[in-house]
Amino acid sequence: MQIKLLVDGGAMKPGPALSQKLGPVGIPINQVIQKVNDATKSFAGIQVPVELNVDASTREFEVKVFSPPVSGLLKKELGVEKGSGAQKKVKIGNISIEQIIALAQTKSPNLLCKDLKSSVKTVVGTCASLGILVEDKPATEVEQEIIEGKYDKEINSCKTDVSPEKKKRLAEFFAKVKKDQEKTMQQEQAAKAAEETKAAETPAAAAAAPEKKPAEKTPAKTPAKKK
Repeated sequence: MQIKLLVDGGAMKPGPALSQKLGPVGIPINQVIQKVNDATKSFAGIQVPVELNVDASTREFEVKVFSPPVSGLLKKELGVEKGSGAQKKVKIGNISIEQIIALAQTKSPNLLCKDLKSSVKTVVGTCASLGILVEDKPATEVEQEIIEGKYDKEINSCKTDVSPEKKKRLAEFFAKVKKDQEKTMQQEQAAKAAEETKAAETPAAAAAAPEKKPAEKTPAKTPAKKK
């Protein structure tokens, strides 16, 4: 019998959903949690697909850990908790092509891609959906460059090492991007607050204005009768 779970690496906890899956099998939940956490502790901070192979007759089980989703690996690599909610406006990190290649190698068996270059392109595509810059550029631009062969040398040599100088340059570039993003957001919030204040003041001003009385009509003069 197989039971599939998606757990927090090294931090699986008991809960109703877990009880529903394990209760009918009759294996101790605490024992499962301990074994799963031991098996997934190297993936701390990201969600990991896990499969329990259970022998119903003996109640013994084995834990099989699968590679985390590409999005989870990228977030762990950059040390962020979540992706951007506005990918085109807000970026959450800046990653090198070497880091992309390393992640692509890790995920290649699960990506169903024909070669490493296709896997690299898939990982870069996930960067675009999360709001991650690649080599100081939008991920969509790098996707096109991969197709054109710009990074063939790095991909074919499976280059995964990033020099300290390059790491520093990537970090400095993103620090500037982040600063500009924060400035833009502050300006947008100030403009929004000003609009809301103006909208709130308009009805109040209209209510406070004195009501205009309609102008009194002068009675028309009746022509005098001739005697």
